[in-house]
Formats: sequence, C-alpha cells, structure tokens
Amino acid sequence: MGDADYSVTDAEQLRVVVGRFVRCVRSVDTMPAGQAAVLGYLSREGPLAIVALADREGVRHQTMARTVRLLADQGLVDVAADTSDKRRVIVTLSAEGSARLDDERTSRAAWIARAAHMKLTDQERTALKHLPTVLEKLIVDGM
Repeated sequence: MGDADYSVTDAEQLRVVVGRFVRCVRSVDTMPAGQAAVLGYLSREGPLAIVALADREGVRHQTMARTVRLLADQGLVDVAADTSDKRRVIVTLSAEGSARLDDERTSRAAWIARAAHMKLTDQERTALKHLPTVLEKLIVDGM
C-alpha cells in the first residue's frame, strides 16, 4: 500500500479521535446538548413542529415537548398553535435564542482557536485549516 491508501484501521482511528474532539469541545457548552440541538435546527431550518424536532433528534414527542417547554421557559423559543392544525405546536427560535446559540458557537470556536494556538505548531495549524474542506468532501448524502 502507498501513502495515499486509507484503511479501515485509519478510518477507525479518525472516528475515535473526532468523537473525543467533539466531546472535548462540548465541555465548554453552557446548555444541554439536546437543547442546543433544537436551537440549531430552528436556526438552520426555520420554525418546526414539535413532532419534526422529535424526528430529527430521534426522541419521543413527549421528550421533545419537555425540551421545548424548558427552552420556552428560558425565552429561547416561541411556541404557537399551527394555524392549519390547532393540535400541532410550531416552535420558532426567538431573538434571545438566536443570540444564545451564537454565544455557544462562538465559545466553541474560541476554545478551538485557543487550543490550536497553544498546542499546535505552525505547520499543524496550517494543516488544521484544510481539515474542514477535507472532511466536507467525506459528507455524502445518501451514502
């Protein structure tokens, strides 16, 4: 095998390290991951029904309703009955929720930047700049 070959062993090592990296970065979060995920969906996709949020997170409707209630109590989302079906509840990201999500994302990015500055060489930081592009190429819908 040449240097360009990539084995299942290499892939497993990457999977493990990326998982550890994600958990490490999340250590600076100030809100539970499930709540942050809901804010993220609403930010990317716009208003969604509770059932749609539950499907995206792979949880029961009741579990998502509880999460939405906690977010609403904090003023991070707004909830209203669906105009076409009063039984459905539509969840919308509030301005405060958007700001809180931005703060979470900025905190994570700042942590990564500090760690890269403190722990990596110039050459490693240069390689790290290319990593998002490389990983993005691995993301294939429907694969």
